[in-house]
Amino acid sequence: MPAKTDHMATGHAAAVEALRDVPQVPGAPKPDPVVIADHVSRQFGGLKAVDVAHVEIQRGAITALIGPNGAGKTTLFNLLTGFDKPDTGTWTFNDKSVAGTAPHRLARMGMVRTFQLTKALSRMSVIDNMLLGAHGQSGERVLNALVPFTWRGQERANRERAMVLLERFNLHEKIDDFAGSLSGGQRKLLEMARALMVGPEIVMLDEPMAGVNPALTQSLLGHIKNIREEGTTVLFVEHDMDMVHDISDWVIVMAQGQVIAEGPPDAVMKNPQVIEAYLGSRHGSALTDDGTSLTADSQGGNA
Repeated sequence: MPAKTDHMATGHAAAVEALRDVPQVPGAPKPDPVVIADHVSRQFGGLKAVDVAHVEIQRGAITALIGPNGAGKTTLFNLLTGFDKPDTGTWTFNDKSVAGTAPHRLARMGMVRTFQLTKALSRMSVIDNMLLGAHGQSGERVLNALVPFTWRGQERANRERAMVLLERFNLHEKIDDFAGSLSGGQRKLLEMARALMVGPEIVMLDEPMAGVNPALTQSLLGHIKNIREEGTTVLFVEHDMDMVHDISDWVIVMAQGQVIAEGPPDAVMKNPQVIEAYLGSRHGSALTDDGTSLTADSQGGNA
């Protein structure tokens, strides 16, 4: 296995270099994995939705998790982030076992996620939605609440951080608006901004482009790239192969609950197993060099 990379190495070039010598096989070991999962499975009745023998997520890189509808991508997300319980399996975050850890505890540890359907609280203002993302607020404790000087400084710092993020995501003029009044794309931006309130080590995005109009798509893509440039790991589920090809450093492909392929975007999109999983063998020759013919057959539906 290659030597571990410096945890502080950031940016696209560093991510590509870290992954350069990684074998392009399912379950490939990474130089510096932030998440490692083993024998994770989840069954619903007679359907085994997830059956992942081994998978590792490289620190500081943007990794796409792709696959045809029903491949188990979102279910795996739910398991790793504590929103569902596996039948079997263990996984670690920063070398610490986190199987069975509640989502809010994982967020405090630095693992946060967004959802395909945004979870903004529609009857709360944009700024209040942001402040909800700040964990460990001392003013939430009953005794501390009675002594304002113990929490006002922290509240002021949280609000300042929220304003910086809202300006970065071009939502600073909406701070007093109800979150429910935002467009679908703006709610995606708000959810991503709120996820960054805790300064996470890994951000897990479930179909970040779902329901986003073209005018905001490039903005979201730019924000995801910026997250990586700041040293934060990104793992995302996506159906749009153009997006995957544009921003991913590494791609993991699932089909029928299992990881069937891994590698850089160009290599994965030419992989016969991937073509078979998306289109079937009789359509294999239809896949273009840039992988765009995957897109039409993989849009919509649940992961």
